[in-house]
Amino acid sequence: MRLVLAALCLIFLTAPSFAQDRAAVERQFQNWLQHTIWPQARANGVSRRTFQRAFDGVRLNWDLPDLVPPGSLKTTPEAQHQAEFGSPGRYFNAGTVQGATSVGRKMARRHADTLARVEAETGVPARIVLAIWGRESGYGQVPIRHDAFQVLGTKGFMSTRADYFTAELIAALQIAEADHAPGRGLKSSWAGALGQPQFMPTNFLTYARDGDGDGRADIWGSPADTIASIGTYLAQYGWVAGRDWGFEVNLPETVSCALEGPDQGRPIRDWVAMGIDRVSGRPFPAHELAAEGYLMMPAGRSGPAFIVTPNFYVLKDYNTSDLYALFVGHVGDRIQYGVGDFHGRWGDIGNLYRSDIAMMQQSLVQQGHDVGGVDGLPGYKTRRSIGRWQEASGRKPTCFPDANLKTALRP
Repeated sequence: MRLVLAALCLIFLTAPSFAQDRAAVERQFQNWLQHTIWPQARANGVSRRTFQRAFDGVRLNWDLPDLVPPGSLKTTPEAQHQAEFGSPGRYFNAGTVQGATSVGRKMARRHADTLARVEAETGVPARIVLAIWGRESGYGQVPIRHDAFQVLGTKGFMSTRADYFTAELIAALQIAEADHAPGRGLKSSWAGALGQPQFMPTNFLTYARDGDGDGRADIWGSPADTIASIGTYLAQYGWVAGRDWGFEVNLPETVSCALEGPDQGRPIRDWVAMGIDRVSGRPFPAHELAAEGYLMMPAGRSGPAFIVTPNFYVLKDYNTSDLYALFVGHVGDRIQYGVGDFHGRWGDIGNLYRSDIAMMQQSLVQQGHDVGGVDGLPGYKTRRSIGRWQEASGRKPTCFPDANLKTALRP
């Protein structure tokens, strides 16, 4: 009983102090809006009326990740560093892939004219636009509920990337000034990405397009605007018309998995000469043979292998993840060509903490390898560095971190 009373007293004594601290931070936030953000907004053509409407009643969202309140000594990335890294195969669970495919085929029929026009204008295949639309917002069916000004305001004021989100906040105010989303209708994800294609505000200003001719780029409610905007984004990021995104392949044991990466490209005919062929049994298209291709193995030897084209890395620019780009390409192919699951099976990998992978990365860096940064994520530079280390130490190269390497690759 004494312990319960003591706990209640502790809550009573500490809760008001915590509430007062938050209240003080809220006052700092409002002051920051008026004295830091408003001058920048005004300099970028935002009216006082738009500014006031945007922030009317807006308070900090304390539930967002990566926040660093004024006076805080700790940041959330340290805690996140212990997050578990799962198998890449989880990204391609059957329900998600099949759902994106089946709905994508319906959208292909429903919006056939718009998709054909955008493909003709941008060179980006309709199936790729559809797959991105499906991945980002479930073809507009996933609710986008967050107030963009609250999200971007909170992150601009007290996040680990405050400067980045402050610039995005100013861009969001410019979007509101142009009346692309009426009133308080500027809705975003928890990260501040807008509408059905999930554009950050600066990308909206650059790539959003009016696809239905009503004078507004409404990526929240207009499928035509969404389709046109995604196509424009990919085209301006360098999509090469006429080329595919990539092909699943069989990788002989004689070809090193450490050859992965966009900086180790070679003509696809050279990969063929090394014994690489498509899992479908069909030859590579004739026009692709002289063009450059790159080995991509998101799970090393424990998963499917691919020869990808520069268009794969355009998809990766949309969302900086090999698995995202692979998902988009794969679902697009399923929508248009009816292909099945990957031929290569995902192995029993994962179940490591990011800190385990970071430890391996640190060891590899100390030995002179370029792992692309000690971040606990096994990107292609980490994967191939593991493969090179395995080859040099007489081990069979797998090009992916696993529990057995935790002891061998200890700094």
